[in-house]
Amino acid sequence: MPIAMKMFGVLALGALVAAAAPGAPAAAQDRRSDQEAARKGRMQGQLLPLRVIEARVVPSMIKRGAQYIGFDFDSATAVYTLKFLRNGNVIWVDVDGRSGQVMSRAGG
Repeated sequence: MPIAMKMFGVLALGALVAAAAPGAPAAAQDRRSDQEAARKGRMQGQLLPLRVIEARVVPSMIKRGAQYIGFDFDSATAVYTLKFLRNGNVIWVDVDGRSGQVMSRAGG
């Protein structure tokens, strides 16, 4: 590969990193505030612990051939989104953090 192409690749990568950087601190702050809201909700008895929600949902998804890959929590709606992978497709399962009831499934 010519040196000019390598240099262009490095510069392009640098530009992508620089363009993404301004939003990164805001996203990290949002995630921290969601984590804090989830912790407060659990401490006040308003939200079920994540482990309880996982115990209700993960086993049935594993039986369906899916692999659990993680979760997100939306403090505005108190919804946990559990993410699974099956046959190369992502499946999102939305669970009410207050009741533990599955609200919806998408993907897969």
